[in-house]
Amino acid sequence: MEVRFTVPGAVRGKGRPRFGRGGGGHVVTFTDSKTVSYENLIKAEGHRAMNGRPPLDTPLAILVKARITPPVSASKKRREEMLAGKRHPATRPDCDNILKALLDGLNKVVFTDDARIVGISFWKVYADTAGLDVKISEIDT
Repeated sequence: MEVRFTVPGAVRGKGRPRFGRGGGGHVVTFTDSKTVSYENLIKAEGHRAMNGRPPLDTPLAILVKARITPPVSASKKRREEMLAGKRHPATRPDCDNILKALLDGLNKVVFTDDARIVGISFWKVYADTAGLDVKISEIDT
């Protein structure tokens, strides 16, 4: 089985954990609201792609293409080079933080646990439209 979907909009990485004071003066850890919102968007796209099927519980491979829009400040020539693949977005967000947000958002939705992922291919590319293209495939054993 294969699951494909796109998460529209600007690509975000998982934010760092935040700390605050809870009742009784205890330290509480929480996730920032922008990360929660992005993971919920990922979760919604995952639900849509699963179309009512249960989460996958087999070894999986995931292919991710993060489409990043060129900065507004880029010259016309540089923008053309970016969109032609001659320049690469070696900028934030980091690949590992993007993957963390993606996998956390899809956990228990597309797969039973992110421990099921045994292979990852990840690319950041410049594109006219920002988003994440995701393909998750079962590995034949």
